Amino acid sequence: MSSKILLQQITPEKASKLFYIDNLKIFLTALVILHHTIIVYCAPGGWYYTEKTTHMAAIIPSTIFVSLNQSFFMGFFFLLSGYFTAPSYDRKGSWQFLGDRLIRLGTPLLFYSFVLSPLLSYLVYYFSEGNHITYLQYLSGYHTWIDFGVLWFVAALLLFTLLYVGAKNLIVIKFKKSMPAPGTGSILLFAVLLGVLTFLVRIVFPVGWVFKPFGFQLGHFPQYIVMFIIGLLAYKNQWFDGLSLKVGKSLKRSAWLGLMFFPLFFLIRTKLDMPIAWYSGGFHWQSLLYAVWEQCIGFSILTALLSLGKNSWNQSSPLLSKLSRCAFSTYIFHPLVITGVSLTFKYWLADPAIKFLVLSPFVVMGSFLLGSIILMIPGIKRII
Repeated sequence: MSSKILLQQITPEKASKLFYIDNLKIFLTALVILHHTIIVYCAPGGWYYTEKTTHMAAIIPSTIFVSLNQSFFMGFFFLLSGYFTAPSYDRKGSWQFLGDRLIRLGTPLLFYSFVLSPLLSYLVYYFSEGNHITYLQYLSGYHTWIDFGVLWFVAALLLFTLLYVGAKNLIVIKFKKSMPAPGTGSILLFAVLLGVLTFLVRIVFPVGWVFKPFGFQLGHFPQYIVMFIIGLLAYKNQWFDGLSLKVGKSLKRSAWLGLMFFPLFFLIRTKLDMPIAWYSGGFHWQSLLYAVWEQCIGFSILTALLSLGKNSWNQSSPLLSKLSRCAFSTYIFHPLVITGVSLTFKYWLADPAIKFLVLSPFVVMGSFLLGSIILMIPGIKRII
């Protein structure tokens, strides 16, 4: 994703030590694609086109999968973006950096909102809803021109970047000494505190409430904001280099322990006959429990991936390098692949869960393939 744009701007000497970041970005981009594909067929959530399974044997694991993803994967992208924002700004200065961000982030936003989003909506309108009109006829009645879709992340990153540039020019912050990389206890304690803050925000903005037309789910933004700031601090204090394998293994165990809470969540809902929405927000103890759990397991997974990745995945190959380079373009265009494939197999008489299992590998591969093809268009590499 856009962290790749920032990664490209650091020195070759530094980049050679961060192959694991490239590899993690490939992994996270694939997770995003799977996350949206499983929403089409099994998990709760909205997409351009959906056909949901009714089998609980598929719904429950799918719900667990998207819940785990939501706890860390977008926060991870904001962390990486913050980490590579600081050196890019320091090297370019305010105006050049800001101009570069506006082009590299603003252009995909405009393209998605004015080109890709209307096209996706038309495909569903024509092939799923059976309204056989031309694309120009559809556009004549189209009104949703500000629709960032999955690029809400890019819109938020652009906003965070503008705030960062403003803060750098208005506020002078001096660090007397470097802060050491946090340990397991500090990370989990911070996650608990962030969970409490998230609970308070979700009293007003529960999960699922969207700030239109930008697509921001404010119930998740405490983590996104904090992760971006942590990324800035991580670069300043070289926390990635100081993150130990011991901490990674400890938080890996913490993540596995967190999985044990899923039966508890189902048990609470069943025994109390409570609305599932109580986990999503409002002044309910269940919302507090879920928010704290979400941040604890999210920080555990994220930190474990960073630590274990640094020690085990810090290597590259021509294929991995190519996949990493096209990760951002893959992210931009993967909704077209998901929607196109799901509409193509709309009349396949199989349970949606079976469709997901069969089609998802091809959706992931097709998305990366399309992303790599997009980069072959002259001039595109200068933007994404």
